[in-house]
Amino acid sequence: MKSLKDTSAVVIGATSGIGLATVKRLVSEGASVVAVARGRDGLDALAAEFDGVVRTVQADATDASTAERLLREYEPQLVVLAAGARPPMGTLDELNWETFSIPWNADTQAAFRLLKAALTLPLAAGSAVAIVSSGAAVAGSPLSGGYAGAKRMQWLMAEYAQEVSDAKKLGIRFFAVLPRQLIEGTEIGITAAANYGATQGLSAAEFLKRRWKVPLDVDKVGAAIVGGLREDLADGVAAIGVTGEGVEALG
Repeated sequence: MKSLKDTSAVVIGATSGIGLATVKRLVSEGASVVAVARGRDGLDALAAEFDGVVRTVQADATDASTAERLLREYEPQLVVLAAGARPPMGTLDELNWETFSIPWNADTQAAFRLLKAALTLPLAAGSAVAIVSSGAAVAGSPLSGGYAGAKRMQWLMAEYAQEVSDAKKLGIRFFAVLPRQLIEGTEIGITAAANYGATQGLSAAEFLKRRWKVPLDVDKVGAAIVGGLREDLADGVAAIGVTGEGVEALG
């Protein structure tokens, strides 16, 4: 386990949910953090909360120039992609291609652009990049259109990026983080729990309680991400699953 004190980090999707939890944990460990998000209000609130300790950048992670600009300008040793779209909920027959493909155009595209930039610049040897995927990449998610496939592709791309890094001896660590259950208190978690609960005649709270014994929150996911950035992962591990009960390596 290495110390993160005085390391430089960029967190994309930093103003809410997992991204915000990750920023807080990185700051607590002494890292210098650049927080990136699309919304100015959220960034201003974050800057005020940390009283200037966290620098903020307003940017869209899917824009073709964003990833390279961030990595080139701030030269981070640690990068976390936690940004993503909230998928429209509905069964396959209720969606059209535009709604079905939203997670691909947002989550997957942002991961592709970041991973490519990290490899082609490249980031310095010893750097680490975490991509926040989802347990839907393992179990599917029939009420959220293309979300499961988009998150599976993020996981695969993290593996692909690691293969390129190893082949070119870049010395960059890539890994995906998959929350294996709905995260309580987040917009996506609340919406998904309400929709899946409704199919069983349950409220969102009842669904979550029956489905998982131990709740999962953003702090647990943020801790898992930072653990990976600290090199807590065994060699060869390119993905970790996170539940309320702990962290596991995924094959």
